[in-house]
Amino acid sequence: MRRWPASRPIGLCDPQVNPQCPVAGDWPSDGRLRLLSFNIQVGISTERYRHYLTRGWQHLLPHTGRANNLQRIGEVLGGYDLVALQEVDGGSLRSGFVNQVEHLAHLGAFPYWYQQLNRNLGRLAQHSNGVLSRLRPSLLEDHPLPGPPGRGAMLLRLGEGADAIVVVMMHLALGARTRTRQLAYVRELIGGYRHQVLMGDMNTHAADLLQSSPLRDLGLIAPQIEATFPSWRPQRCLDHILLSPGLELERVEVLALPISDHLPVAVEIRLPRTRDDKPLSRRSPSVQGNLA
Repeated sequence: MRRWPASRPIGLCDPQVNPQCPVAGDWPSDGRLRLLSFNIQVGISTERYRHYLTRGWQHLLPHTGRANNLQRIGEVLGGYDLVALQEVDGGSLRSGFVNQVEHLAHLGAFPYWYQQLNRNLGRLAQHSNGVLSRLRPSLLEDHPLPGPPGRGAMLLRLGEGADAIVVVMMHLALGARTRTRQLAYVRELIGGYRHQVLMGDMNTHAADLLQSSPLRDLGLIAPQIEATFPSWRPQRCLDHILLSPGLELERVEVLALPISDHLPVAVEIRLPRTRDDKPLSRRSPSVQGNLA
């Protein structure tokens, strides 16, 4: 496998456990998985392009509306099994020293969570990605992505064996050349799995991802066609949940939740079946939700 230079080592991680939630199993009891990806812009409400200027100070300093915005986000997250968060603060001055990943895990009653710190500016900012899960992952890896420091991906595996699902959550670069390198890295991570899910803010359109990027030979499906950016007048589809063909799509939705400058995207999938066409199962049931 080709090794890309990284600003920090790849980490094999254990998720944090929310003590307020019962421990969950590693596979949904009803054979369905509800996923959500959301770039929350550290809880800043952006409703016009001019707000990037007039509210830009909120990227550096705390503001009273952030807690209300996180509360609204937390209310939505409760309907999902697995959530990928981008542009989350891990606990610094601007967030009132609140780890937003942990806070949203508590608001949404998720048993498992993990914060991926990609750019550490000390007390000023803790630029992060996050994952919230109702299911116990059988594997969790923290990967810095190629290119300038500050971008990362998290690999999470559900289940074991040939029918395990690999989920990679990411926030990709703005530049096309760097993004291509990052997608080549992700392509290597998931190549050994039959069932693949890629989710996050990918900063490009589905046609580019499926036809022109290093992912083009995987046969992935991009079920969502609605735009996600900017949230107040969506024109570009930058946020995606890509699925391998063996995962059956039940539902897809872009949520009308204009808090961040991105809208969240959600899918519900039916999980893979065994060769005798019986749904896979595990001993421990998980807490289930419904699409909002």
